[in-house]
Amino acid sequence: MSNDENKNKIYDLEERTAKLGEDIMELAKELPKNIITNSIIGQLIRAGTSVGANYCEADCAETKKDFEHKIGICKKESRESKHWLRIISKAVPEKIQKTRKLWQEANELNLIFITIVKNSRKKN
Repeated sequence: MSNDENKNKIYDLEERTAKLGEDIMELAKELPKNIITNSIIGQLIRAGTSVGANYCEADCAETKKDFEHKIGICKKESRESKHWLRIISKAVPEKIQKTRKLWQEANELNLIFITIVKNSRKKN
């Protein structure tokens, strides 16, 4: 990432997680539908859109335990998104540039959620 891109990087997690879901849906629309991709696309959409939904729930959690649980789900879903993006890049190699970009964002979010969980647990 260049310095200009880094300066413009959005640090609002609600926005970033929503954007990841939106971008995954846009990618899914572009993918060929066949016996290999059909189920993978569904899995990718469920995982990719779940990150933002669970982040919204975590942000409104009523207890610390609930917060940690929802952030843990964000961590799992962002990691699962990385997996499905990798599989899509193999199934549809002509979309590798898009899948790499989305994989990178899912990876960054996953690392952020790992850190949030660790820091929250340290405070106990």
